Amino acid sequence: MARKHLLQGLMDDTAKSSESPLNEDKEDTTRVDPTRPRYKGGAIGAVSQSIADLKSRSVIEIDPNQIEAGGLDDRLDDVESDHRALVASIRESGQQVPVLVRPHPTEDDRYQVVYGRRRVLALRDIGKPVKALVRDLDDRELILAQGQENSARKDLSFIEKANFAKQMRDLKYDRKTICAALHVDKTVISRMLSVIDRIPIEVIEAIGAAPSVGRDRWLALAERLEESDTPVDEAVALVNLSDTADNSDKRFEGLMKALTLPRRRATEATAHPKPEKRKLKTAEGNPLGHATFKENATVLTLPHKASNGFETWLIEHLAEIHRAWKDERGE
Repeated sequence: MARKHLLQGLMDDTAKSSESPLNEDKEDTTRVDPTRPRYKGGAIGAVSQSIADLKSRSVIEIDPNQIEAGGLDDRLDDVESDHRALVASIRESGQQVPVLVRPHPTEDDRYQVVYGRRRVLALRDIGKPVKALVRDLDDRELILAQGQENSARKDLSFIEKANFAKQMRDLKYDRKTICAALHVDKTVISRMLSVIDRIPIEVIEAIGAAPSVGRDRWLALAERLEESDTPVDEAVALVNLSDTADNSDKRFEGLMKALTLPRRRATEATAHPKPEKRKLKTAEGNPLGHATFKENATVLTLPHKASNGFETWLIEHLAEIHRAWKDERGE
């Protein structure tokens, strides 16, 4: 009898919960996310929700071939040496930190990585399952989680964060959401976008992350590209010409140097004009040497073979020659 009343009470609670206009579990059709699981109201719904919460806090093992890319591209460099080092580390010590994934929105038994992409690739090469936390996230929540995890990583460079912000903006996320994803204020986001909007993405990808290069240097590069009116394909070619395949900082510096060199040469030519040279000949018209007219001096060069001792005579009689010159000037 007691069991009958217990079940009756459970059914009554469920019925009341579903009929109440103030029921917090009632589905709002204007805000339902089709990718999220739906839980029934009342006691059964509470139990289902609790089980789901426990699962979301548990680390499970997933075949890496069931995990594919998700979110935005947050890395500009995929250095093979870094990948090999990560593979070696996981082989030796195992996977120490779980990745975060979400259930694939359209395919069963598949997942999309939120963060931890490099660990997934390393474990795929090793042939071991991925330790992962699974969260039911919509697209906005995925990008927010990815951005916030990126902002906490010290190895993400300025241009990689700027590229992440640009991708979010291009996907029509508002400035407030972008700020929340990267944990920076609107002023910093504006500065990031002002830089990356002025440099073609092809040039950025050719250079890479350039971890030692900050906003001011990237802004200087943007100005050089605009001043020189360098075409995109030419700028990419200049990056690829530099013998710095494994160092994005040096690729950046190589491009800056190539773009700055013509202007520096023009400045030097204006400030320091090329010295004028004049050939000197003997009375018979034979080569004697030359005079070089510099900015603040004139240099006579008399090769001994051609001058045949004339340079010695000239030095000894220089005072007399100078007096004759002054007499002609009436001094």
